Amino acid sequence: MSSPAPDGAATTLLVIAKEPLPGRVKTRLTPPFSPEEAAELAAAALEDTLRTVLTLPVRRRVLVLEGRPGPWTPPGFDVLPQCAGSLDERIAAAFATCTGPALLIGMDTPQITPGLLAPALSPSGRDGCDAWFGPAEDGGFWALGLAAPDPRAVRGVVMSRPDTGALQRARLAELGLTVRDLPVLRDVDTAEDAAHVAAAAPHGCFARTHGRLSRAAVR
Repeated sequence: MSSPAPDGAATTLLVIAKEPLPGRVKTRLTPPFSPEEAAELAAAALEDTLRTVLTLPVRRRVLVLEGRPGPWTPPGFDVLPQCAGSLDERIAAAFATCTGPALLIGMDTPQITPGLLAPALSPSGRDGCDAWFGPAEDGGFWALGLAAPDPRAVRGVVMSRPDTGALQRARLAELGLTVRDLPVLRDVDTAEDAAHVAAAAPHGCFARTHGRLSRAAVR
């Protein structure tokens, strides 16, 4: 179970992720990486993400998982299975489990830092703000925060398209929500993305794993 958060920490932080199994995750990394190597990179990205979340002053930490927990799952998280259905349905269902403010992130941005997420978690950041939105360079989004979680904010938004981020932000506006933006980040989808993210966060597990696999590939 999640450990208690400091007084005043009201947010539930959701991490939506897949069990890092070869052939099931990061398939766009193959080639140049093998399915097994792509799964190693996915596990490293997830490990970095969860470690960062553990440092944040939140009320509850939840791993919304497709698959089974593994050695990359640290203590301090509640683990909930993803529901069936499309990604918008799974995200909507994750928000539906929350009472009070909630922030959802994925496993594709291991370069996140506590400072990056701090605005969306602080009481001042929630003042006069209904939603936080983290756009991704590829046109999607890497973070979505809702002061009052409502599945309607996500359900029906078409995912995995170059305009998904624009569609998601438009949905928030349609609901009359006041939205603030987090910085634009790059998701790890391709080998080029992986190299960029590893360079941006050189001290994490993802960067170490990427460096080891990249060196092995040129021998």
